Amino acid sequence: MHRSLTLLLLCASIVVTQAATQPNIVLIMADDMGYSDIGCYGSEIQTPHLDSLAERGLRFTQFYNTSRCCPTRAALLTGLYSHQAGIGLMTGDRGWEAYRGDLNKRCVTLAEALRLEGYRNYMSGKWHVTRFTSPKGPKHNWPLQRGFDRFYGTITGAGSFYDPASLCRDNTYITPENDVMYQAEVYHYTDAISDNAAMYVRDHQRAHRNKPFFMYVSYTSAHWPMHAPEDYVAGYKGKYDEGYHAIRKARYAKSIEEGVIEKRWKMSAPASQWEKFPHKAWDIRCMEVYAAMVEQMDAGIGKIVDALKQAGQLDNTIVTYLQDNGGCAEGYGRRDNSDKMARFDFKPFGPNDLQTKIWPPMQTRDGRWVRTGPRTMPGGEDTFVAYGLGWANASNTPFRGYKHDGYEGGISTPFIVHWPKGIANNRNGKLVHDPSHLIDLMPTFLAAAGTRYPRKHAGEDIQPMEGISLLPAFAGQLLQRKAPLGFEHHGNLALREGRWKIVSAYRRDKPTNWELYDMETDRSELRNLAKAQPKRLQAMIAKWQSWADRVGVQPWPFEKKKNR
Repeated sequence: MHRSLTLLLLCASIVVTQAATQPNIVLIMADDMGYSDIGCYGSEIQTPHLDSLAERGLRFTQFYNTSRCCPTRAALLTGLYSHQAGIGLMTGDRGWEAYRGDLNKRCVTLAEALRLEGYRNYMSGKWHVTRFTSPKGPKHNWPLQRGFDRFYGTITGAGSFYDPASLCRDNTYITPENDVMYQAEVYHYTDAISDNAAMYVRDHQRAHRNKPFFMYVSYTSAHWPMHAPEDYVAGYKGKYDEGYHAIRKARYAKSIEEGVIEKRWKMSAPASQWEKFPHKAWDIRCMEVYAAMVEQMDAGIGKIVDALKQAGQLDNTIVTYLQDNGGCAEGYGRRDNSDKMARFDFKPFGPNDLQTKIWPPMQTRDGRWVRTGPRTMPGGEDTFVAYGLGWANASNTPFRGYKHDGYEGGISTPFIVHWPKGIANNRNGKLVHDPSHLIDLMPTFLAAAGTRYPRKHAGEDIQPMEGISLLPAFAGQLLQRKAPLGFEHHGNLALREGRWKIVSAYRRDKPTNWELYDMETDRSELRNLAKAQPKRLQAMIAKWQSWADRVGVQPWPFEKKKNR
């Protein structure tokens, strides 16, 4: 008995020690922002909290997303390529297994995997990985059914920041007016995401302090529409009066100074002519509001960091930040919609009435028409405007391409890691230049938590992880990646292997045209080496095709598969 009791106490001690040393994990993601949009990656936008995390942590300079919101979220959550998780495109069902628009059962989420090791899991923000978005369900792929213990946020993608569509608490649709757990004097979705995330930290410390937690904070900032409080916008008056080119030039210089790009990488060509743009005051206002949205998000991140400090958990928490795709050149809301106003007769919403429309035509909660186009100065709740091509080009400085694309402007993101207990002090402020990807987050977090990736879950065989742990990079070691990184979205293709990258931009009714770039000397992708190195090109094309066949890529455009 004595020996058995001793053994039992020893086992209990091991469990307690492991729980005490397991890090908390906070994964923060922004929406539709370019590589140079935060201060420590070259921006003029005020992001002191992100800059501080970077100063006391690490910055990755070649981290990749998938160039679009839904696929990025699928890969981030599962450690698989988005096609393997069932979301190779968006959340529509195209019939093919890689394009069902819904997380499949052959993957586990970070929350599901970490729960097996005793983690509590929280989410605040944008979900957007299921085609089932009705308030009545089915809800098998909503956050609480995929491993999270608490959820506040939106099931769908973009929408008004003052009255977001598909707003939920746990499994129930709510409105900003009828949510009994959160009321703000002036509601704004960015603030609500931050405030609820900070609340989860405080609640966890009060009720579950002996357990580690994982929290996924998924902002919709700075996705269109451009919505921000005037007190944030006011700080950027005059900042953008000289137009796109002046901002690109300043960011290029600062990015080189920060070390996140190299001077030998030339800046890509300008996408728009500021001098010829007829609505300068409007476009200036667009960028002022965009910058305000980013600063407002950074202030919210500061609230989350403060909550971690107050709980005594900041040192033992891995805080990471990244973005879901590059700057967005989409034109939503940039055309005047006043000619359509007479077709609609809006009435004010009651407290329980749901906002159902993601983009115009739509209404404010008090029944006003939502305005678009150059006569609409963005920012307020009755406006819906995107910031456009010229500013997206500035966001992606110095790269070419945008959201949707396989060029660096589409797939490159800042990636910041702050973890005092896991990153030595002499590594603070260092840069990591190894190419890395969303698929690396699952193995990194599981390695840090000391847990294994499951082979089976809920009675299903689970696909193996695709990525590698980034923990060696935290210690200053080079990453040992054996497989190249593959990309496909909307027929935009790419493969990154070491210093080399091939890329192809989709052109309607034209054959695939592959380009080859040396990313060490030309990460801006301005000198196509396809003709100079045909053997290397063909070898990499074959590797891309092998990857595409393995993960389920279909040639674009493809017809919907009817026989499932």
